[in-house]
Parts: sequence; structure tokens; C-alpha cells
Amino acid sequence: MEDPALVDYLESFVSKDRLKRFEEVLSLRTKYLTVVMEDVYHLHNASAVIRSADIFGIQEVHVIERRFGKRLDKKIALGAQKWTDIHRYKSTEECLRILKKRDYTLVATTPKKDALPIDRLNISGKIAFLFGAEKEGLSDAALNGADQFVHIPMVGFTKSLNVSVAAAIILQQMTTKLRTTDLTWQLPDGEKEAKRQDWIKKSIKDIDQIIDRYNTKI
Repeated sequence: MEDPALVDYLESFVSKDRLKRFEEVLSLRTKYLTVVMEDVYHLHNASAVIRSADIFGIQEVHVIERRFGKRLDKKIALGAQKWTDIHRYKSTEECLRILKKRDYTLVATTPKKDALPIDRLNISGKIAFLFGAEKEGLSDAALNGADQFVHIPMVGFTKSLNVSVAAAIILQQMTTKLRTTDLTWQLPDGEKEAKRQDWIKKSIKDIDQIIDRYNTKI
């Protein structure tokens, strides 16, 4: 946590409307659900998933970049990467191991109809949704490490969805469902305040110089 006096000083550089918006957004932010992208090739898709995570209140996104390197296009994400916490991994195994230690149930998304329909998924524990590459889907490492499998029911001729569309559908359904429960899904107060301070800093141009100026006055 920052010095309260410094926080007050920095707030003076941010509009009251923006500060109020931070409070509103943080009240609906969650780490109870999270997203894992494994080797998503197209920049548009990777960035769109991050944008959907922000839109539906998901604070953390986990990106496995084993094959294609960094796939984040800032222009397409439209600034969403400023408001979400993006964790990067060089291997699927590393990512899944860390999430399991944090008590997440690993739920793999797949078009196979023998998987559980998404609306029947039990959300009584923390969930990490795994999304794979556009053509190949999730790797064997991801599928073998998953605890459960879900699919989005489809009744048309087309049998698959673009990964960013699938992520948006699942996140909208699951966050809506989550907020009707009595589960403790919101960020703890300490995390909310830390994130609010982070967002304040990201909203201020030349933040380093402004902090330096403050420090010379005290």
C-alpha cells in the first residue's frame, strides 16, 4: 500500500467521475473465475479474450506462450490490458501447476458433446477456464491436466466457435451466475485498494515525474 498522503495527492490528477468508476468496477471484480489461453495464434483472438475478461469483471488472465510468443495486440485490446492482471508462462505444465496450488478447478473448453454443457457447471469452487489454439484446440498437457470438460451447446451446422467468441459466452454466463450466489467471489478490501491505486497511477501521464515531484516536497 502507498502512503495515504501520496494517494490523496495522486487522486487530485484524476477526475472524480473516473475515481467513482474505479469504485464501481472494483465492486464487481473477481479472481474467483479466471481465464487461461494456451498458444492462441491470432493477435485479434488473444486480445479479444483479454477485452472480454475486463468487460465481465475477470481480474486475472493467464497466457501460455509456449509456441507463438507474445500475442497481445494493444490496439485491439483497447486498453483492457491496463485494467487486468496478465500472467505469462512458457509452459502449460507451469501454468496449471500454479493454478492448482491456488485451489482452482481446471475446466477445459471443448466442442465435444460428451463434455458437460456450460450451464450445468458447478461453481461452488474457484474455476480456471482453459481455451486452446484456434485449429488444434487444447494440447494433451492441458487436457490431461484438466479436472472437468465443458462445451457450449450448438444446434446449427457449424460445430465450433471462434475462441474469443467462446470465451465471451462462457464468461458472460458464468459471471452472471456467480453474482446470484452467496459465494465469496469479490476481491478482498485490501486487494481492491491496491488495484485502485494501481489504476490511478495508470491513469496519470508522466506518473514517475509526478511522484518524484511529490517526494521532493516532503
